[in-house]
Amino acid sequence: MSTENIFERLRNGETISPNDPDAYRMREESFATKKLLVQMNSTPDPDEIRSLLSQITGSEIYESVVVFTPLHINYGKHTKIGKNVFINFDCVFLDLGGITIEDDVFIAPKVSILSEGHPTFIEDRHSLVPKAIHIKKNAWIGAGATILPGVTIGENAVVAAGAVVSSDVAPNTIVGGVPAKFIKNI
Repeated sequence: MSTENIFERLRNGETISPNDPDAYRMREESFATKKLLVQMNSTPDPDEIRSLLSQITGSEIYESVVVFTPLHINYGKHTKIGKNVFINFDCVFLDLGGITIEDDVFIAPKVSILSEGHPTFIEDRHSLVPKAIHIKKNAWIGAGATILPGVTIGENAVVAAGAVVSSDVAPNTIVGGVPAKFIKNI
């Protein structure tokens, strides 16, 4: 039997069954995060936004980070945000599998970063499959883009607006479409 808690197991990529005895903790933590999000999404003060986001993520949010709320996060403690990051309005982060956003990243409005999914097999559909997402330095994620579980966005890469990214994006490239495909080198 594992001595790791459910959040460590998720961060380590373990699939969690809906019958897991600790599955209820995911909902409890989501509601605790939601309480802080309501406060964060209601304030116009950038310092207060950063302070509340620090509480949500359990890590320092640098003064150079700008977040235009609302921002929606289901857990928070598995999100790491670097320096000089800009997150625009109405983004969604599902971070139980882990989200790392390095320095100098731009995230446009309505971007979804989803580090969690479900099996396609009907009998297992209610299980949760976590896979970490890593957005590397100086990447730009365009408006309405969706980053799916397990994806790494390379340094300086651009994800075009509306793209659905289901596989890794090479550094210094532009991808777009559904599913996202290589467009050109930059």
